[in-house]
Amino acid sequence: MSTQGQQTKEVAVIIGPGSIGLAIARRIGAGRTLLLAAHSEQAVEAAAEQLRGDGHDVATRVCDIADHDAVEALADEAAALGSVTQVVHAAGVSPTQAPIQRILHVDLLGTAMILDAFGRVIAPGGAGLVIASMAGHRESPYEPEIEQALTTTETSKLLALPFLTDEQIGSTVHAYALSKRANSLRVLAAASAWGKRGARVNTISPGVIITPLALDELSGPRGEWFEHVRKVSAAGRFAGPDEVADAAAFLLGRSAGFITGADLLMDGGVTSALRTGELTTP
Repeated sequence: MSTQGQQTKEVAVIIGPGSIGLAIARRIGAGRTLLLAAHSEQAVEAAAEQLRGDGHDVATRVCDIADHDAVEALADEAAALGSVTQVVHAAGVSPTQAPIQRILHVDLLGTAMILDAFGRVIAPGGAGLVIASMAGHRESPYEPEIEQALTTTETSKLLALPFLTDEQIGSTVHAYALSKRANSLRVLAAASAWGKRGARVNTISPGVIITPLALDELSGPRGEWFEHVRKVSAAGRFAGPDEVADAAAFLLGRSAGFITGADLLMDGGVTSALRTGELTTP
């Protein structure tokens, strides 16, 4: 449970307190109540234990972000704790972790529901951040009608779009890329609604960040391709969660007060290599 005074305290919500979420929480958590949310009780309590050990005030909630009612309840709990000034959505599944429909429900629909739910409770002057992926830049832009549908379709009807069937998508890799492109498009659209509350929302699209999720990919069937990615990228390396936290702290902070609806690509030059032909997708 949080300490006394929580009703007057600022609240920072971290959805998906894995390696990146934890790094961001440590950067923004001082003086705020941190509300951590994850699909697994074990995962969220383990993260909370680490942050409490660092002196942070932490509350927790188990939440499946693919469940509309659960996401709405999470937003309500955040608002009950205090003034929701920062929201970080870092939860998701990768192409090797889930089938096509689970990726769409978590990475695409879940993000849209989070933007809707927290768009009604974010405090004036607050900021939100969605952690997407460089994968969203790999195949984009899609045809204009697809981009428009991903941007503006009512959230409850999103997965009914005809191009989101298993047959049309074809693979988990494509499902992931499409979902991450949709993340940045939904954030672009949500910036208007959040702005009416005096708040901002942006996206970061990281490249390969060394986390347990990334290690699943690196040790999976596409591991050889990822090693090639490292070699041909401009940076010549992969990154760590703290580097994402640096970018997140900027976008969530006052210095980024004129930035909203934006997507920050931080991939060490991988997308550049794809665009110039030095790298091809597997």
